[in-house]
Amino acid sequence: MSADLRIEAVDAIDIHVEQYDWPFARARARDIDAHWRKLRAARPHLFNGRVFLFRNLQIAEAHLTGSCFEVDFKVFIAARDFGHPDKTVFNCFAQGALRALDGAFLLGEMAAHTSNAGRIYFPAGTPDTSDAVDGRVDLDLSVMRELTEETGLRPDDIAPAPGWTVVFDHQMVACLKPMRLKLDRAAALAQIAAHISSEEHPELARIHVASSRGDIVAARMPLFIQAYLNRELA
Repeated sequence: MSADLRIEAVDAIDIHVEQYDWPFARARARDIDAHWRKLRAARPHLFNGRVFLFRNLQIAEAHLTGSCFEVDFKVFIAARDFGHPDKTVFNCFAQGALRALDGAFLLGEMAAHTSNAGRIYFPAGTPDTSDAVDGRVDLDLSVMRELTEETGLRPDDIAPAPGWTVVFDHQMVACLKPMRLKLDRAAALAQIAAHISSEEHPELARIHVASSRGDIVAARMPLFIQAYLNRELA
C-alpha cells in the first residue's frame, strides 16, 4: 500500500462554491479539446456536463473544509489524464461504502462505456451542479444521488452512519460514507442486478462482493479503496 495515502475520520464536510478562472483550463484549452475528441471517438456516450473540482482542502477539528469551482467534464478528465499538473486542485468525491447485513461490502465495476471502465469501487460520481445547495456542495446529497442512479437502491434501503472516512491519495480525495443496507445480501444483489439490466447505458457492469481481504482486486481497485477495505476487513 502506498505510503502517500492518508486516512482521516471527520464528523462533517463543509465546502463552499466559488467563482474561479482556472489557469490550466485556459492555457491548455486546445489540448483539452483534442483529448476530449479522442475520448468521445472511443466512448461516444461520455457527456460533457458541469462538475466541481476542489481547492484549499484541510481538516481541522474533525471537519473537512475548502472550496470548489465549476468546470466542464472534459476539463476535469483532461486534468486527470494529463497527470494533475496543478497540484493545488483536487478531485474530491463521495462514495457510499455499502455493507450488507452480513458484513460484506458491495462494490461496482464500471461499465465499458464510462471514463473509468473496468475499475471497481463503491458507487460514486464527480459532484456536479445539482449537488450545490445554498452556496455549498452537499456530499451527502451527492453520494445518495449517485448511489440511486447506479444501483437503483433508495434511501429507505440504507442506514447511513454518521461521519466520513476521508482518504487522501495525491490529487484524489475520497470521502467514504459508511452505509449499512437494510436488505440482506441476496436481496440487495438481486435489486441492483435488476436495475442494471433495465438501463440502456448502465454506469455499472456488475457488483463485486468483498467479504475478506482476499476479495481485494489490487489490479482494478484504486489504492484508496484497497486501503479502506484492508482496514475495515482486518
